[in-house]
Amino acid sequence: MGTTQLETVPEPKYWHLKTVLTEALDSEFSVGEILPNERDLAARFGVARATLRQALEQLELEGRLQRRRGVGTTVAPPRMGVAVGSEQHTWPGAADDAWKPTDCTLAVAPATAADLLETDRDENVHTVRRSRVSHGQPVAAELIYIPESSVPDLSAIDAPSGPARARALLRELQHLELEGQEQSVELGSVSAEDARELDRLPGAPVLVVTTRFYADARTAAVSVATYRADTCRLTFGATGGVEIHHDPERRAS
Repeated sequence: MGTTQLETVPEPKYWHLKTVLTEALDSEFSVGEILPNERDLAARFGVARATLRQALEQLELEGRLQRRRGVGTTVAPPRMGVAVGSEQHTWPGAADDAWKPTDCTLAVAPATAADLLETDRDENVHTVRRSRVSHGQPVAAELIYIPESSVPDLSAIDAPSGPARARALLRELQHLELEGQEQSVELGSVSAEDARELDRLPGAPVLVVTTRFYADARTAAVSVATYRADTCRLTFGATGGVEIHHDPERRAS
């Protein structure tokens, strides 16, 4: 972990530091490893210890770190997902889908998404960004990660990015026979990028629903949907679908 310049970052210093620490946890540390002490970490990143503690507390809240008495701060094992649906459903972008595609890129996916897809961490994947609105207010943001092997025939798609390419990619994905899907839900905190889209402050609590779609006996796509915890209550019925219960009396932060 190297020294990072934080003074010009528009978001809170502790939040940017949390992002830097997250990247380091993914690349430099293993589960159970003890982090350097607070004094050394604060000196390395050029921040006050109070800022460092805020970042560490946020990572602990997200389940990335564990504070063990007499040991120190260690890298936590992955959280166990809570199953919320097991029936077969439909691909993203099918009829009656409430989500609106906003963009599409081809780049390396985050390490957690690559692990769920069981692809190499340096492999490019298609990333479709979508948004969801209820009562005129943004309530959720979604990222769908699709390996190139799941949509091999993109020769007819001219749009290099944007909503048009996102919709075209989802149409190509539906050519695969969906064999099943697996969902989990956990409490998280909103990233700086999603915070702008959801009209929230960075670090605000959110509900994160992760869905793995299976086809050809493999994970063909992964969806990570972030729902505002202040206005949404997620209901997973017999079909595994998500209903949004919007409280118009609550105000965004």
